Amino acid sequence: MPAHEGHHRSYDAVIVGGGHNGLVAAAYLARAGRSVLVLERLGNTGGAAVSTRPFAGVDARLSRYSYLVSLLPKKIVRDLGLDFRVRTRNVSSYTPVERDGRPTGLLVGGGERRTREAFARLTGGEREYQAWQRFYDMTGRVAQRVFPTLTEPLPTRDELRLRVDDEEAWRVLFEEPIGAAVEDRFADDLVRGVVLTDALIGTFADAHDPSLKQNRCFLYHVIGGGTGAWDVPVGGMGALTDALATAARDAGALLATGHEAVRIDTDGSAAEITYRTAGGEGTVAARHVLVNASPQQLAVLTGDQPPTPAEGAQLKVNMLLRRLPRLRDSEVDPREAFSGTFHIAEGYEQLATAHAEAAAGRLPTAPPSEIYCHSLTDPTILGPDLVEQGYQTLTLFGLHTPARLFDRDNDAVREELLKSTLAQLDAHLAEPLADCLATDADGGPCIEAKTPLDLERDLRLPGGNIFHRDLSWPYAQEGTGRWGVETRHTNVLLCGAGAVRGGGVSGVPGHNAAMAVLEELGG
Repeated sequence: MPAHEGHHRSYDAVIVGGGHNGLVAAAYLARAGRSVLVLERLGNTGGAAVSTRPFAGVDARLSRYSYLVSLLPKKIVRDLGLDFRVRTRNVSSYTPVERDGRPTGLLVGGGERRTREAFARLTGGEREYQAWQRFYDMTGRVAQRVFPTLTEPLPTRDELRLRVDDEEAWRVLFEEPIGAAVEDRFADDLVRGVVLTDALIGTFADAHDPSLKQNRCFLYHVIGGGTGAWDVPVGGMGALTDALATAARDAGALLATGHEAVRIDTDGSAAEITYRTAGGEGTVAARHVLVNASPQQLAVLTGDQPPTPAEGAQLKVNMLLRRLPRLRDSEVDPREAFSGTFHIAEGYEQLATAHAEAAAGRLPTAPPSEIYCHSLTDPTILGPDLVEQGYQTLTLFGLHTPARLFDRDNDAVREELLKSTLAQLDAHLAEPLADCLATDADGGPCIEAKTPLDLERDLRLPGGNIFHRDLSWPYAQEGTGRWGVETRHTNVLLCGAGAVRGGGVSGVPGHNAAMAVLEELGG
């Protein structure tokens, strides 16, 4: 919608970017009685958390970019009265492998007995299952203690350590490379790989990277909701951002799409935002500016020195199938295998090899990836006719494919990577995936792939990094401020994924930026 074209108007807060974090901030501030304007460059709100129909003439509304929910606190859903639900997947994961010349795998979920039996079937004993239980009991305790702090003022490192109250867990997660814990606790290569994958989602790192960025990624993936469970958004990711947009509008916020902010001028107490529309430029004044964009984009807007460039490292593939493919491991039902996270080429040594190859500038020979079927848990994203005919979606997320690999020819490398990634999946199927793909109205296969460079182009994610930059520890460090959203400009806050405790579909930076504003305004 157009905003007050042609003249100045002052708002308590102008939010640059209408992604989910910006909408969370807008809803909180508007509900507190503040005047709020959201400026969104695209023709719709939602950012990366949107649902679209990517295949011509096909009634399938897919979560095109972000696709699972774990880090969104129930507190935000309750506070904002969101009409939004999630469903828990019955199966956590399935990882196929060939052992002694026969297809087998590891199914985690469906009850303790089934999981225990699956470990015994794969490893021949109880040791790995018991180690698994002990390890995730430990991370579960950490999740219960750390997750509630995400919507509180930043604790110091010592305060968070006291809150965790478990020196072994602190050492494993916060001080030593996660690879040390994986190798110390687990013996089976496949089990080790399944554990490690949570440290590598959108993060290009080795298990023993001394920066510990893999530990930070692992931590955020196991603390979600205080349980670490990854839930399926009913209606797709767009259902969340639609609910947030409704909550913000109902509270009185103005959402102006097609309005691209191009400059922020501030003296620390008042700001002026210049924006561009199809009809020209305009300006608007604000007491506070909340930037729901990357740290790089924030620097461009304020004229500051940009931070070190970020780099994404993932392949995102959306597919629609006429039916789920049969598995070579006939003891596992495809409906169970694909309802959780289906790990491909993610053994521990395979992950190390893929990282080494990519670090040397080559596509991984066996690209690791993970897949899940949204429509098994939530069929509402498909039209009734597709549901009746047994159609299903598949979402694939590939690892260890840094943006630099696509620089020479994004289209050609994308095609090459997609082909080799699907070949790794086919190795565990009793029929080629291509035989199961649906076709669109033009007769083409219902499959689309997005590289880091595609995400940078489409969504302005720096380097295609889904977290905007390396994830941060969830405690205060020098320069992080009280809420982790502060910048060097007193009245300009960063409420995107690049804020401290940002990353993932959480709404946490939006909540925290709103709290920082309300604290200053006394509301």
